[in-house]
Amino acid sequence: MFHPFWGTGILVSVILVVGGAGYIGSHMLSLLRDQEYPHMVFDNLEKGHRGALQGSKLITGDLRSAEDLEQVFRDHPEIDAVMHFAAYTYVGESVTEPAKYWENNTTGVLTILDTMRKFGIKNFVFSSTCATFGNPQYLPLDENHPQNPINPYGQTKLAVERILADYDVAYGLKSVILRYFNAAGADPEGRIGEDHRPEAHLIPLAIYAAQGKTPPLKVFGNDYDTPDGTCVRDYIHVLDLASAHLLAIDHLRAGGDSRAYNLGNGQGFSVKEVIDVVSEVTGQPVPFVLADRRPGDPPRLVGTSEKIRNDWGWSPAYADLRTIVGHAWNWHRTHPDGYMD
Repeated sequence: MFHPFWGTGILVSVILVVGGAGYIGSHMLSLLRDQEYPHMVFDNLEKGHRGALQGSKLITGDLRSAEDLEQVFRDHPEIDAVMHFAAYTYVGESVTEPAKYWENNTTGVLTILDTMRKFGIKNFVFSSTCATFGNPQYLPLDENHPQNPINPYGQTKLAVERILADYDVAYGLKSVILRYFNAAGADPEGRIGEDHRPEAHLIPLAIYAAQGKTPPLKVFGNDYDTPDGTCVRDYIHVLDLASAHLLAIDHLRAGGDSRAYNLGNGQGFSVKEVIDVVSEVTGQPVPFVLADRRPGDPPRLVGTSEKIRNDWGWSPAYADLRTIVGHAWNWHRTHPDGYMD
């Protein structure tokens, strides 16, 4: 574990977690607290929740504001690394409102990077996505797969990846890019969980349907070339994502080079399998209705994380689907109204 002091222990080094009040960011905070990594949060609370912070220090501000960011770095010279979790992530919305996504997901990151340059901060961990690959040409998806995103969300993320490569060469700003597959699950102890508004992820939507809180779940197509006809996706536990970020910070702080990794479970689960496991875990049937296929949905989307496994020894600690669903259910069962803020 990275020791939180430089030299004789006079100056504490701190991680700035941008977007730390959101789903993945808040689980990152949980791991940072558990591992005693000094950190603080920068978030405008547009999508995040104060209740998800669980005691981590919040600085309210907007990543699109250079003034807000400069104030943070000016007030906190101990910040030596930045983690980014502040993207908009709704694929459909990115198609109908691309300007919103380019401004936040790309221009916002440029603002962060240029402010980091101004204050001499060289370590950046970026949350990217498997959506940068577009429709798979082969499976499982590895880091060498061509990147050809098919929606503005994926395009905004790929643009940042290319910016980071240029900033490394020109300015020596080092980064680790982590491309997520389907983030899922929750803190095993039920302290924090997934509370998107609106919710778009399959597992919480299936749980809501089982609870009778929403209409029957929509299953988009059951005639794909998969074992049961429904789409197959790679679900990765949110704390496994967080653990990879910690390895990335340690790597950069040790003077490591810029890198990019895929983060997936390495196995796929179909929509029908998820429904069956949610029914088993909750003890309630998941009502669902069949709907037409969604344009652009590939039958299978599964990644391999062999590169990060070989380089850093990372592997998912919570790879079993029943465990992932069980942790999610524990959160939703004990927090029926989500965060109360």
